[in-house]
Amino acid sequence: MEGSTPRGRTRIQKEKREVILEAALEVFSTNGFRGSTIDQIAEAAGMSKPNLLYYFRRKEDIHETLMHRLLETWLAPLKELDNIGDPMTELRGYIRRKLEMARDFPRESRLFANEILQGAPRIMAMLEGELKTLVDEKVDVIKGWMRSGKVVQADPWHLIFAIWATTQHYADFDVQVRAVLGPDRGGEGRFEDAARFLEQLFIEGLRPKS
Repeated sequence: MEGSTPRGRTRIQKEKREVILEAALEVFSTNGFRGSTIDQIAEAAGMSKPNLLYYFRRKEDIHETLMHRLLETWLAPLKELDNIGDPMTELRGYIRRKLEMARDFPRESRLFANEILQGAPRIMAMLEGELKTLVDEKVDVIKGWMRSGKVVQADPWHLIFAIWATTQHYADFDVQVRAVLGPDRGGEGRFEDAARFLEQLFIEGLRPKS
């Protein structure tokens, strides 16, 4: 796998790894896994290919490291969904955190989307394992809210999918969003506009009718 164990890495080695991973994120998110090469990553990192191969022996190792980091980042907002909190407050917070990630991590979102479009050959174990386990856990939380009458009856899995789809759209299709909104509405304020709309769409749709 990699050139040295985590415990044995020096500060310089850690910094070099981060430079490589940052360069690889740019290359992979632009070209996809198949369209990316070690030479491209080395050039983007500003180092020789032999130097890069000291830290990561294969392109697959770099990609795997990035995908593990990405999944941890992607799952963090869902992990924060708390069954003890008010459902509307929890869902509103989740929607906003997902939009913040779309704004702050567009390359990571494209990297993930590219992998999924290829059939997820390198992350299927993560999807069927850690991701499915967490989603099933949060589905039980949402079902509890529904049983107690705090949220209208709906399919909790497809609710989560819908939040993913509508929030990640602003990362994966950002060029289209800005082009259609135009210069007056396509600035940074588009994320706040999106948050208000999605809150209205989901929160009002899930709020029990008196």
